Amino acid sequence: MSATDEAHRERARKHKAAVDARIAAAQRDKGLLLVLTGNGKGKSSSAFGMVARTLGYGRKAAVFQFIKGAENVGERAFFASHPDVIWEKCGEGFTWETQDRTRDIAAARAGWDKACAALRDPGISLVVLDELTYLVTYRYLGLDEILPAIEARPPMQHVVVTGRAADDALIAAADTVSAIRDVKHAFRDGVRAQEGIDL
Repeated sequence: MSATDEAHRERARKHKAAVDARIAAAQRDKGLLLVLTGNGKGKSSSAFGMVARTLGYGRKAAVFQFIKGAENVGERAFFASHPDVIWEKCGEGFTWETQDRTRDIAAARAGWDKACAALRDPGISLVVLDELTYLVTYRYLGLDEILPAIEARPPMQHVVVTGRAADDALIAAADTVSAIRDVKHAFRDGVRAQEGIDL
């Protein structure tokens, strides 16, 4: 064996030992609060990937899509008919489409009431609160009612919150936070939303 190969094997052995030690030290199980924020594309897509993983283990998931109003999106077409998924559209479209703050607040509040029921249900393993951060930013709902409901959920229930500009208090309460950065987007180059990618 060459010196290069031997050095590579030794680095890999040390790396494996360090990773194995971290895995061995992580012995707790708990329901996680994950926040996916930032201006980049992929926050909701990541959340829906976790819905697929949850279903893969034979568990139930609930998705509450705030703000977004479109019916013809691929994730809804795929997941909404699944017997182990609750799928609720909790908005009538982005604020620049509805142009009616009172109606938007009413839709958000009605959706939040349904989400709260899921957050109390120990039979639901994963609750996705898609675009929830906007409800805080637009002052449709306050963190003083959102955080207590999330914190009081069943111990092994996981919650994913998506949306730009997550509030610092939500980030502080979360177990895992990912900020997705916008580097480049086809839309700014005149490419419309593509089925299976954006819709």
